[in-house]
Amino acid sequence: MPEALLLEHVQRFNAGVQSGDFGPMVAAFTPDAMLVFEGVPVGPFVGRLAIAQAYDERPPDDEVRLLGPPHVEGETVVADYAWAAEGTRAGRMILTERDGAIAKLVVTFV
Repeated sequence: MPEALLLEHVQRFNAGVQSGDFGPMVAAFTPDAMLVFEGVPVGPFVGRLAIAQAYDERPPDDEVRLLGPPHVEGETVVADYAWAAEGTRAGRMILTERDGAIAKLVVTFV
């Protein structure tokens, strides 16, 4: 289920914040995946290697919390999220799945 893929991504992201190892999170992307950030001057990152390099060079220091269950919108899975330290809505995660992996992840910032 694509909804589960987004939940698992958040778990792996938060584990990476705690451990400093984002390898398991990055491994869940397809080799040609795209990671896009909207509302901040970062990326986009194309390919698993570029995504891994981005997290190595600028690792996030806060966990995220989903603000409700992910839901399907067309061909994507969407959920609002908050940074754990702030607790208020920070934006949306919009995930496109292919063959059980993340083909594209758009993270918006408001």
